[in-house]
Amino acid sequence: MNQNVAPKLLAAQDWKAVGIGSKHESAALHVLGQATYTDDIPELHGTLHAALGLSSKAHARITAMDLAPVLASDGVVAVYTASDIAGTNDCGPIIHDDPILSAGEVLYVGQPIFIVVADSHDNARRAARRAQISYEELPAIFTPQEAKAAQQYVLPPMQLQRGDFKAAFEQAPHVVRGQLFVGGQEQFYLEGQIAYATPKEDQGMLVQCSTQHPSEMQHVVAHALGTHAHKVQVECRRMGGGFGGKESQSALWAAAAAIAASKLRRPVKLRADRDDDMLVTGKRHCFYYEYEVGFDAEGRILAARVDMTLRAGFSADLSGPVATRAVCHFDNAYYLSDVDIRAACGKTNTQSNTAFRGFGGPQGAIAIEYVIDEIARQLGRDALDIRRLNFYGKTERNVTPYGQEIVDNVIDALTAELEQTSEYRARRSAIEAYNRSSPVLKKGLALTPLKFGIAFNVTHLNQAGALVHVYVDGSVLVNHGGTEMGQGINTKVMQVVAHELGLDLEHVRITATDTSKVANTSATAASTGADLNGKAAQDAARQIRERLAAFAIKLYGDEDGQPVQFFDNAVHVNGHRVVFAELVQKAYLARVQLWSDGFYATPGLHWDAKTMSGHPFSYYAYGAAVSEVVVDTLTGEWKLLRADALYDAGNSLNPAIDKGQVEGAFIQGMGWLTTEQLWWNAAGKLMTHAPSTYKIPGISDCPQDFRVELFQNRNVEDSIHRSKAVGEPPLLLPFSVFFAIRDAISSVGGHRVQPPLNAPATSEEILRAISAVQMAA
Repeated sequence: MNQNVAPKLLAAQDWKAVGIGSKHESAALHVLGQATYTDDIPELHGTLHAALGLSSKAHARITAMDLAPVLASDGVVAVYTASDIAGTNDCGPIIHDDPILSAGEVLYVGQPIFIVVADSHDNARRAARRAQISYEELPAIFTPQEAKAAQQYVLPPMQLQRGDFKAAFEQAPHVVRGQLFVGGQEQFYLEGQIAYATPKEDQGMLVQCSTQHPSEMQHVVAHALGTHAHKVQVECRRMGGGFGGKESQSALWAAAAAIAASKLRRPVKLRADRDDDMLVTGKRHCFYYEYEVGFDAEGRILAARVDMTLRAGFSADLSGPVATRAVCHFDNAYYLSDVDIRAACGKTNTQSNTAFRGFGGPQGAIAIEYVIDEIARQLGRDALDIRRLNFYGKTERNVTPYGQEIVDNVIDALTAELEQTSEYRARRSAIEAYNRSSPVLKKGLALTPLKFGIAFNVTHLNQAGALVHVYVDGSVLVNHGGTEMGQGINTKVMQVVAHELGLDLEHVRITATDTSKVANTSATAASTGADLNGKAAQDAARQIRERLAAFAIKLYGDEDGQPVQFFDNAVHVNGHRVVFAELVQKAYLARVQLWSDGFYATPGLHWDAKTMSGHPFSYYAYGAAVSEVVVDTLTGEWKLLRADALYDAGNSLNPAIDKGQVEGAFIQGMGWLTTEQLWWNAAGKLMTHAPSTYKIPGISDCPQDFRVELFQNRNVEDSIHRSKAVGEPPLLLPFSVFFAIRDAISSVGGHRVQPPLNAPATSEEILRAISAVQMAA
């Protein structure tokens, strides 16, 4: 080691590992097809394959079940029913109302009834179809409107009130009333649900699965096997997408594989085909709204009431927290003084709906945007002007309906910047001129904002742990409780650790998320993955850094009075530049601890579910988007011509990844609001259960002119490097697409008629709205 004073190759202020556009840590593996997903794990000798036998009825009692034809099928080894489950027959994440296998009553078409295990995936699937089951059918409910009429709910309805809505509404000079339906959405992750269970010694079980919540999988599997959590190890290196669909609903697949593996004492893989996956698993909740809002002559909202009914499905799953977030996001970016916000989780004989990117936030916020759109049309004003009039203030009109003060409100400045850079006003004038001369093709334009709260609704979930190991060659291995589903959490956590230790990213590696390494983790959800796990990993790396700094001072002294600095792959102490690996080697010989655990719990959060009040969010992310569309009024076809998005990522940890997340969220949200229609037939079977019948956006649906920028705004809260979450909030940006379509339809009637447009705005729905406008004009 060179102990002489050496010139610094790079100044500390010029070096950083965060805030730069580092490539995704698995980018090369993805491109080369070498990234290992659960189905790519080499199968152990003796591995068997499982499939699920599914209900063909929406609501019925099973009166007879003959599984002999299943057992007699080629390659079948065993068949298991609910009676074969040694422990608890439940995979519900909160309320225990969600059986792994039906125990006699089926509650939706596609509900698992039995597990068949065979020597191959195809043999298991074919055998599962051969069961002979007799049913006594029972009355079924399919829509949230039907659930509301029947007062059938999976949880008690919730209500948030502030001020005196009734008095304020009665005094309001203008009113809008109406109903709105916004459909659900299939997560459509590229990698389907899958679990690979391997028995271990002493009744242990290793489950490798595609999940956003390994700890919950550990709990569900342990309960199903009737054993302790310490005998169950759950591992997930990466997912091929999750979007919320693998937060709670990966539990069914993990439990079924583990049950079979435990019984047979052989490895069992359960890989769902796309059709089965879509039939069995829950989606984004569709919402039915009834609203009435009072406002003044300028368009300022004086009183707002909304009644939201969710299609929860047959069990509670995560519907309660989803409904809570919808209630807390009804305000979006607007100050609402007097409100009555209600939400009810309708019980329906359909798949149990679950988490989906945004987790109820988009469904809550779109209702107030719909209302503002109607206020503007009723007053003959530009909707952007009405939006800005109702924005939250900075020092007044800055408290949410649930009582949280907004301390970092940048929505007006952000919107003003986007209005200018997108040339909104000039394009509005140009579109009006275009529509006057175009009888068939009509253009529309809309600018919509977003404000999105960051944290889990349930306070105790806002915690994370991490392990950081420094080896004697100076390389670093990191493990944390978050899961990688393509969003780049591992890359960001690696950057955080590299920055803390002064290393280039190539010196840091992350291993699979594993319940035997970091225990009791929260789901990678609620846009908190990088926030929580980044802070935990930073805490672990900081402890190692402090130990190394103290050791360096012992070796080299600190006469220059300058702090020990870690940057440019070296430690700078008392005028000396010591290569990091060299200092680590000396520290090892001196018995300095070179690994550490880290922990983080988000401070300042509290929530009272009874009063629907508190401080549920650590901070807010903001954003806005402008979309321009053209609609063919004869066919209902439409095209997105240009989209401009400006998103508040705070001090972005990785601008390249964050921009990619904004782009992806925009297109995914656009699909939810325009093309992704879920359709159940009269018998309650989901008919859109494959790519052939369910339309997600393709490359041709993306705008040719797509401009995405990050707003410069350092987070006021002590988030990881003052960054902000980028997972869920951008999904609200394509509200601008939906309202641009509505604007184009409105032009058919000279903007004098409110277009009754529901979501998704399919071509059929657009034509229906155009017809209604033409008839009323």
